[in-house]
Amino acid sequence: MPRRPVAVFAIAPWAVSGVFPPDLVTRLRQLVDIDPGTTFTSFEGAEAALAEADILVTGWGCPRIDAGVLAAAPRLRAIVHSAGTVKAIVDPLVFERGVVVSSAAEANAVPVADYTMAMLVLGAKQAFSRARRYAAAVEGTPRDWLAGEGTGLHDCTVGVIGASRIGRLVLRRLQSYDVEVLLYDPYVTAAEASDLGVEQVSMDELCRRSDLVTVHAPALPETRHMLDGRRLDLLPDGAVVVNTARGSLIDTEALTRSCAGGRISAILDVTDPEPLPPGHPLFSLPNVMITPHLAGAQGRELRRLGEFAVDEVGRFLSGAPLLGRVEPEHLSYIA
Repeated sequence: MPRRPVAVFAIAPWAVSGVFPPDLVTRLRQLVDIDPGTTFTSFEGAEAALAEADILVTGWGCPRIDAGVLAAAPRLRAIVHSAGTVKAIVDPLVFERGVVVSSAAEANAVPVADYTMAMLVLGAKQAFSRARRYAAAVEGTPRDWLAGEGTGLHDCTVGVIGASRIGRLVLRRLQSYDVEVLLYDPYVTAAEASDLGVEQVSMDELCRRSDLVTVHAPALPETRHMLDGRRLDLLPDGAVVVNTARGSLIDTEALTRSCAGGRISAILDVTDPEPLPPGHPLFSLPNVMITPHLAGAQGRELRRLGEFAVDEVGRFLSGAPLLGRVEPEHLSYIA
């Protein structure tokens, strides 16, 4: 009788329960032998499990998979990551060993794109600053029932920085709105931009023309502070900056100055540093909304990642193409 494939969880225990609810564990166990009660957030003492593992099912809390792990796992054929980026956990040696790597980044992109669209709608309404003024109204003074002139997403120009997985999902969603869409991404061809239904422009032109700017580029040395003081100054008065990518893409000091002056607003799910220190000025500005890196899969959304990972294990074992396959050259530019 042929040996059944063996899989091992390398993921934080809390993530297992959220990403892999019981019915998904049952589906996974129909494909492989795996002990859902054993999860590793350190590979010290995991030698016996690694020695039998054909597949590592990884996620948040997974330690780095390096030469030592590979030496302890001679049977390892695939790493199926039930979260977003694998950049921090996969050593390039993994690919040299011929191990196949897959990520659920595509599934994790969906809630981020949904969050982004919600923030673009609310940001264009100036909902957060107006809500704060409304709540702070003094007894006996008129409440802030402003007519909202110059607000609303309709007929705006939206600048999208980065046609990443999330950026492309946002671009598709924007097609449902009456907006002009600009794109800055030096790796997108003119033909691709046409297919995406966007006008491809330089970064400076995007900043000059956009009522709202949403950031979806990876954190690389060349993208650090791509929205610096000079480019923030190019934004029209009243512009809104939304960042769900990485905090380092925006110069925090320059953004603080621009928002403190009231000329632009910001909605940030990521910051630099992250988290910001207590008492940072951005927390108290009425035209800035900061959320604690929650745009990605959370709560009920986690299940989508587990479904993707289980399906990916099935595809790997059947020899079908992997939908989330990560190639070694991707490591240099993924988030």
